[in-house]
Amino acid sequence: MDLLGVLKRLSIVQLCRLAVLTLRYPLYIIPTIKATKRTLDICDEYYGDAHHKNGRENAFRHALWNVLVCRNTFKITKKQQKSVNWAQKITDLHEKLAPNEPIENVMDLHNNEMGRKFFENLKHSSEKEIITFLRNATQNARQIITINDVTNFKNDLVYFVEKPNL
Repeated sequence: MDLLGVLKRLSIVQLCRLAVLTLRYPLYIIPTIKATKRTLDICDEYYGDAHHKNGRENAFRHALWNVLVCRNTFKITKKQQKSVNWAQKITDLHEKLAPNEPIENVMDLHNNEMGRKFFENLKHSSEKEIITFLRNATQNARQIITINDVTNFKNDLVYFVEKPNL
């Protein structure tokens, strides 16, 4: 994770939005950074570089990230909804600050939301149990072709297969 590189790419407005969010919730920053780092380490271990593409591995990464952000901040908030709200704020902001193609953005937001939904049942689970659950959910992820396909899979992780450049 190249945090400095990400920050250098942000506009003044984006930096201000990030600053306001972190100033409002300073106790959540370190747990969020730790969750982000742990997510990337786990994804690298299980999937190598594949989680940086738009396949099932990417769906796993987004769901795991949200579960771990919720889990880490839940230790502070002691309230599930506060942790879920924070995870949504920070992950939605990430999607706005690092925009993708529209279908990628919809897919990422959906998988982020699924991770937060999964957290409800995983909040007291071990990391190993969380990974096992999400790997199973990843195997059942649904392929989308268009943005509108996401609405058909409200309870599943989603992914799409990129067309190779010819």
